[in-house]
Amino acid sequence: MKKVASVEAYIASGGDWTESLELLRDLLSSTSLKETVKWGMPVYTLNNKNVVGFSAFKSWVGIWFYQGVFLKDPAGKLINAQEGVTKGLRQWRFTSAGEINDNRELILSYIEEAIQNQVEGKEIKPERNKDVIIPDELNRAFKENPALKDQFDAMSLSKRRDYAEHIGSAKREDTRQSRLEQAVPMILEGIGRNDKYIKK
Repeated sequence: MKKVASVEAYIASGGDWTESLELLRDLLSSTSLKETVKWGMPVYTLNNKNVVGFSAFKSWVGIWFYQGVFLKDPAGKLINAQEGVTKGLRQWRFTSAGEINDNRELILSYIEEAIQNQVEGKEIKPERNKDVIIPDELNRAFKENPALKDQFDAMSLSKRRDYAEHIGSAKREDTRQSRLEQAVPMILEGIGRNDKYIKK
């Protein structure tokens, strides 16, 4: 769905999912959460903290719990869309408005638990200072080219981590090598992977 400035506009652009989105909005509007739009999608907050959001996709609509990892999930409805990557976020998917109607009380109980968890301060904090784990490919390149290591060490922690994770996260050795080859000239120039996206 396209990004929009209001929840009404988001729902209006929902096509076949309009009724489902309206039902989710009605449920969320009955709680103490504040409605807003972030990243072009409806998000519901408590004291400026994201608690719940919802969105429509091609074959389902979903409700998102930003700190869903703390929910008890007695009905086994929650999924982690990116296992091993996403730490706090959990989603509940629906394939029809009828499914939402049939589960209204259960959905509301999950929302209320999410609100209570936020009140209690249960949240996963981002790991801002985790160690930079240098992949073998990059370590070998450092040994062959000490200037590369010097330039790498002079970079900010976030840039070093970004390069290390980008190279090391590839599953195939040839992909890691290809990423390394792309990274070396940029590191030597002191350029971060995402510098081109930063507004001057």
